[in-house]
Amino acid sequence: MSVRIDFSCDGRFRKHPLLSSRVREAVRRTLKFENIKVPCTVSVLFTDNEGIRKINREFRNVDRETDVLSFPENEFDPGSFNEDICEFDHSSGRYILGDIVISVPKCEQQGKELGHSVYKEVEYLTVHSMLHLLGYDHMDEGEMKKQMRSREKIIMGEKE
Repeated sequence: MSVRIDFSCDGRFRKHPLLSSRVREAVRRTLKFENIKVPCTVSVLFTDNEGIRKINREFRNVDRETDVLSFPENEFDPGSFNEDICEFDHSSGRYILGDIVISVPKCEQQGKELGHSVYKEVEYLTVHSMLHLLGYDHMDEGEMKKQMRSREKIIMGEKE
């Protein structure tokens, strides 16, 4: 499996090699778990709380900061990646999955509250967001949320 991750930063952040490597690993593990073997691309933006609040307000009409936002490029049924309906970039030969926006300060705060590092929090939120890009959701308390949480735990447990 080949995946290209386009990283960008805004606010007060520069590219952070360790955060980027944890994101890269989480993306790869999620794609492997979901048995996606075609070349893909994902965009990841690291921002601050104000940056993610602005994006949240602009695209979701929710005027508050959050930890991560996911913007799927496709509408898949959960667990049913389909090349035939997936956006394809002919110039790169890759399938486009979508965009992930991560608030690094929010990850630092949540990691501290949960007793783990910002790196683990970023990794978990990347897995979470990748599942959204692949059609999973958790907007209600039903079966879909259970399925998504179960996948997150399994994928995070595959590390190391």
